[in-house]
Amino acid sequence: MDSAEFKHFRKKLKKTQRQMSQLLGTSIKAIHSYEQGWRSIPAHVERQMFFLISKIVKKKGDQRPCWEVKKCPPEFKNECPAWEFKAGQLCWFICGTICDGVVHQNWKEKMKLCRSCDVFKYLL
Repeated sequence: MDSAEFKHFRKKLKKTQRQMSQLLGTSIKAIHSYEQGWRSIPAHVERQMFFLISKIVKKKGDQRPCWEVKKCPPEFKNECPAWEFKAGQLCWFICGTICDGVVHQNWKEKMKLCRSCDVFKYLL
């Protein structure tokens, strides 16, 4: 997530920088620094921001779970935490998911794949 995207999502949430700092459990200086591009946005902050955005997204029709969208074979589904916890709309939020047959090593690597996925694009 870059500074412009962070600021866009804060405004979409209709929050001031102070309110955002309280929601994310960080200082107002950190929020200012993220928006100015002086500090990179930590994975836990990015993850929380996407989660908050996902809770306000309202679109027509129900979003299908990731395993339907990605047409996952049973052997992937049975090992995937998104399937285990029946969280197919929040697969991007859950670490350890098996996307395209791979468990990604870290958040940055996972988000690279998620940003090209229809499940994640739905909330953006």
